Amino acid sequence: MTASVPPDALGRRVSCATDYGTVRYVGSVSRTAGIWLGVEWDDPQRGKHDGSYEGTQYFKCRHPKGGSFIRPNKANFGVDFLTAVKDRYGLNDKQDVQYGTENTVVFGTKTVEFVGMDSVAEQQRQLNKLVDISVRECAVSHAGQQEEISRTCANMRHINLSKNLISSWETVIAIASQVQNLETLNVSENKMKFPSTSTSISSAFSKLKVLALNQTEITWTEVLLCAGGWPALEELYLSSNNITVLERPDNVLQTLKLLDLSDNQLLDGNQLHLIAHLPRLEQLILRNTGISSIHFPDARFGCKTKMFPSLKRLAINDNKISQWSSINELDKLPSLRSLQCNNNPFMSTEKNPETLIQLIIAKISQLEVLNNCEILPAERRGAELDYRKIFGNDWLEAGGHWNPEKNKPSEEFLAAHPRYPSLCLKYGAPEEGELKGRQPLTLKNQLLTLTIKCPEKPEQKPVEKKLPESMTIQKVKGLLYRLLKIPGSELKLSYESSKLEGKEVELDNDLKPLQFYSIESGDCVLVRW
Repeated sequence: MTASVPPDALGRRVSCATDYGTVRYVGSVSRTAGIWLGVEWDDPQRGKHDGSYEGTQYFKCRHPKGGSFIRPNKANFGVDFLTAVKDRYGLNDKQDVQYGTENTVVFGTKTVEFVGMDSVAEQQRQLNKLVDISVRECAVSHAGQQEEISRTCANMRHINLSKNLISSWETVIAIASQVQNLETLNVSENKMKFPSTSTSISSAFSKLKVLALNQTEITWTEVLLCAGGWPALEELYLSSNNITVLERPDNVLQTLKLLDLSDNQLLDGNQLHLIAHLPRLEQLILRNTGISSIHFPDARFGCKTKMFPSLKRLAINDNKISQWSSINELDKLPSLRSLQCNNNPFMSTEKNPETLIQLIIAKISQLEVLNNCEILPAERRGAELDYRKIFGNDWLEAGGHWNPEKNKPSEEFLAAHPRYPSLCLKYGAPEEGELKGRQPLTLKNQLLTLTIKCPEKPEQKPVEKKLPESMTIQKVKGLLYRLLKIPGSELKLSYESSKLEGKEVELDNDLKPLQFYSIESGDCVLVRW
């Protein structure tokens, strides 16, 4: 081989200008002189063929046009970790630090402020004082000389190694083993080889708390093989890795508090049962994982599951969940407090977004945050009262009754509305008057044009809103919480009318519609808290 091609070039990661790829072939190509590198590109549009040339297959690609040949002098095989650090932080001739405002310098994504810019150069040259180091996109491919990192950067705790030229997990170990107190490591966007069989456990990650392995092509089996070396890990980010199958983590990942599996197409929701007994898992991110249902078969209606005992925050947005039964199941989670569920088919079953939010709140008893919005006590009360009323007739038809001795709703009703019995216990069974069918809106009186004022905030301009006269006071309050961005407190509504000069009428019954109070277009609603 020529001097410009490393002896271990096969399988190595390379860059060429802004493109990244993996060397799949090193050698001659028919009817040409010299050595060529056959590269499979991360972006197939950079390639020209599938690794074959004039009828000869030199290497294979996953994409029919994902490969091409380049000369070795066009390929960047990368630099060692310390060279990249020195380049980034100004210890070599080349200065590549990005300066921010007058008294700041940006290290990767971290902005560090100094008393004066005169001290920045000195700070850069004292690598031992750097705790947070970012060498993202610095073409790091190997660790360099043994122990050189530990001598030069003794105090590193947080390292960003994302989007480099790291080809194997062994390289990551070689770097991390020289950092005594490593707590955070990001090696995302490095397509590398991971151990496929059980290997001796390295102590390199003994204090590691946060690890990002997004877009590294790691499998769940490989995660579990490596996880024995992460005894203190609390956060693990694994998005966009084509993970389709999970396995039960036995004696590993037991300290994990956050797991991100976004953008991996899991085969089905039952895969989640395999990770359901991680004892400390508080946050699970499952955005765009293709799941269509969630089920906890160990618990009956109205009972709590033993699965995910510590789970407080769950993100299931951008999935294929079409049935409300999956939302019912989430009430079985004993610790759930926050849910993100936007962009699922079940959300299109209800046209009114306010009603949709109320249904979710009513179905999950302990929820405090929905789609990043805090659920205020008054909003929960209104949602639960409305839910109790909306499905009251269904409850009666299914065998529900005000007399506890005769109250025997069907299994079908309880499966669809598992919280209904507890809502009746909380607020009482719905009264007959509440359940009378709503009168259809006439075209003439469908909407009321009302002015909304806040007497306690005179600087806030009045807002004009069109509201259905059938809208309950509770729903009006829910709308106003969001419209006026009022902090958590009980709203008190009243209205003034030109027909009742000098008199305010309190809107004091959350269950009554606006029309109950004879409110008309042109009237003014006063909001206090």
